[in-house]
Amino acid sequence: MSNIIECRDVCYSYSDGSRTTNILNQLNLSIKAGESVAILGRSGCGKSTLLNLLGGLDKQNSGEISINNTNTLNLNEEQITRLRADNLGFIYQLHHLLKDFDALDNVMMPLLIQGVNKNKARDASLKLLDSVGLTHRVSHFPGELSGGERQRVAIARALVAQPKCLLADEPTGNLDRESANEVLSLMIDLHQQHHGALVMVTHDETIAAKMQRTLVLENGKIN
Repeated sequence: MSNIIECRDVCYSYSDGSRTTNILNQLNLSIKAGESVAILGRSGCGKSTLLNLLGGLDKQNSGEISINNTNTLNLNEEQITRLRADNLGFIYQLHHLLKDFDALDNVMMPLLIQGVNKNKARDASLKLLDSVGLTHRVSHFPGELSGGERQRVAIARALVAQPKCLLADEPTGNLDRESANEVLSLMIDLHQQHHGALVMVTHDETIAAKMQRTLVLENGKIN
């Protein structure tokens, strides 16, 4: 099975005046198509930084990151944006929905940005909103939805373009336990249905145990 994401000797640090803080140190990681992976680590260990690098949102200091066999290192901003749009979906702890758009419009947005016909985008978005149990809420705005419902919309939005890999950053961190379990089960079920990879960073071992594979980020490396 091919790797949808691969990291080779990735290093990342940032400078604050004369002080340099090392976050990732010659990190190696492979994510295969179709698998679900949890990345565990204490707060501040660099989990979110790693996810941003995997998604092409930040640039490593050295090493190589490949998305669907394309090395991201020398891509310009337009090229990395296209690669990201064609291959990746994102879910965050905060849903990041557009407050002035209803649930349907929020889910349609990635397809419309890609230039998909509006009717096709609408049909695909309605189908996914039905999959997450929100057919009756498609015309509601984020402020009219519960936390769990907003996160379900975010899942639908992340999946609507059928990404090869879904990157999730503590996606249930702001939910109560019952809602968190529902959202997590939904993500796993939809991941299996769409045959895409799922990478989730978390500090919760209970959540990590539901993934097919669990890795630990510690001292800048994957163990």
